[in-house]
Amino acid sequence: MNQVLKNKVALVAGATRGAGRGIAIELGASGTIVYVTGRTTHAQRSEYNRPETIEETAELVNQAGGYGIPVQVDHLDPTQVQVLVTRIENEQGRLDILVNDIGGEYLAEFNRPVWQLSLEKGLRLFRLALDTHIITSHFALPLLIKNSGGLVIEVTDGTAEYNNTNYRLSLFYDLAKTSVIRMAWALAQELQPHQCTSVALTPGWLRSEIMLDHFGVSEANWQDATAKEPHFVISETPHYIGRAVACLAGDPNVTRWNGQSLSSGQLAKVYGFTDLDGSQPDAWRYICEVEAVGKPADATGYR
Repeated sequence: MNQVLKNKVALVAGATRGAGRGIAIELGASGTIVYVTGRTTHAQRSEYNRPETIEETAELVNQAGGYGIPVQVDHLDPTQVQVLVTRIENEQGRLDILVNDIGGEYLAEFNRPVWQLSLEKGLRLFRLALDTHIITSHFALPLLIKNSGGLVIEVTDGTAEYNNTNYRLSLFYDLAKTSVIRMAWALAQELQPHQCTSVALTPGWLRSEIMLDHFGVSEANWQDATAKEPHFVISETPHYIGRAVACLAGDPNVTRWNGQSLSSGQLAKVYGFTDLDGSQPDAWRYICEVEAVGKPADATGYR
């Protein structure tokens, strides 16, 4: 991608791995200064206990052509978030793009009623999926609205259309991911008078580091996972949602999307970007038209 966002300033909260890392890298490819936040560093791991670090993500941003700045932040701690935003204001004087990507998915328990779920895990998931977004927006938005054209991306799982008619197999997970969509809509009402935009954005079936490990594959041989889960054929890399964010951030008419629930596959058709392999997977249409109705796995016409 060209440097259409050169010197724009972004904060990607939850950029250690997965969608957040893909978003940070693709913003970097467009020339953005990206503050990469998370809890796992070379010196310390979060409870995910994963090897990916914010320093690695920042270096990938640099390699893509941007400027990555790793900052260890627990976004449940208001003081840490306030210090972060003050630093961004002191160093850059502005904030153009805020991506709230923290989700806590690793805590989700599925296919059991609420009375059989861990209350501790469920409430922790809520805090990670919702409180972090609210706390970060509380401190970051006063800086973002200082200039018109600011963009807020609330990353979730599922579109409003899908989530409104499909139970997400866990009370806690269902409410968390649906609430993020409503949060984006509410922020849109508050940002509109400042000529800024808020949207909810979902990837499809994401080939995150955790998902690849779950299936015992790498990005190089990810298709081998379809032997275990045939519908994995519609999956996409984290770069795909990253390119969606970069296109939104570079769109001079981005306000047309204000308050809407969007997906990476949907935006690929509008903006013309592709995944790393040149395809345009449309996961949510596939899920509804193929997987949900019991058809054999076949991504023909869906990527």
